[in-house]
Amino acid sequence: MSTTSDFERMVRGAALRVTRPRVAVLSAVHRHPHADTATIISAVREDLGEVSHQAVYDVLRALTTAGLLGCIQPPGSPARYEARVRDNHHHVVCRSCGAIADVDCAVGTAPCLAPFDDHGFAIDEAEVIYWGVCPDCSTAAA
Repeated sequence: MSTTSDFERMVRGAALRVTRPRVAVLSAVHRHPHADTATIISAVREDLGEVSHQAVYDVLRALTTAGLLGCIQPPGSPARYEARVRDNHHHVVCRSCGAIADVDCAVGTAPCLAPFDDHGFAIDEAEVIYWGVCPDCSTAAA
């Protein structure tokens, strides 16, 4: 688990000013991978006390733009934030409860999948979402 000083170094390393909300949001996303904004706001409020929704949204945008966080939005799901960035990975989503987990690239280098026809695009990333039922939901359905 990273410490506050680790998060401060990460923020500073991204050429951003270190603020308590930025450190708290970065810490919250590290503690809650694939969290939605409501979960992140709740976690940040545990650390800082009262903080506005808008402040958290602004920090999420800044940290995502700086490349410290990633944002995914599977169909039918709100935006989710993750700290695993700068690598080529995908996600598996439970159709029942919405749980999300990281899945490493199955084969090859970025992107994992090469399209039959790239229409002249210089493709540098492939986004893949695997859908299924997680172990907890599979057990509950049995």
